Amino acid sequence: MTDAEWAEVRAAMPVPGWLLRRGGRPETYCHREMLDAVRYLVDNGQCRCFSY
Repeated sequence: MTDAEWAEVRAAMPVPGWLLRRGGRPETYCHREMLDAVRYLVDNGQCRCFSY
């Protein structure tokens, strides 16, 4: 995801409650990395790194 694409997506995402002092805990994973992973799976199909 380019920086320009991320700027558009980030503007549409809600601000986490812990940043606004409403409780909760910080997220464990970066939102940008999660969206990159989803886009990768959509583009390339199912991950075949696991043997079932």
